Amino acid sequence: MPLQPRAVQDALSPRSLVLQASVAQTASGNTAAIECYGKELTVTLDVTAASGTSPTLDVKLQHSPDGSKWSDLGTAFAQKTGVSREVKTFTQLHGYLRVVWTIGGTGPSFTFSVEATERP
Repeated sequence: MPLQPRAVQDALSPRSLVLQASVAQTASGNTAAIECYGKELTVTLDVTAASGTSPTLDVKLQHSPDGSKWSDLGTAFAQKTGVSREVKTFTQLHGYLRVVWTIGGTGPSFTFSVEATERP
């Protein structure tokens, strides 16, 4: 196979993204907009700690063509109530992504991360 210019090789290579770094969260929130130009995104939600009374964590991805008008990307991850890991693949992406989470329960705290592999 002939060698391709580096820019072409980079454009064809998968890219790893940290959408949400592992940190304890006690309230609902979302990340800032993250540029994403791939055609396929494999996303891992990794919940490493949960505490509180009846804690719940709902996580979904949203995408936007302009970074201001957001819509849900595919279906949300299953609701989490403790330590767990889930992997989902998404297609038909717009140019920007963000992670949105909703935390419920009494005195809840979740430590979680969301990482992705973007493929051209």
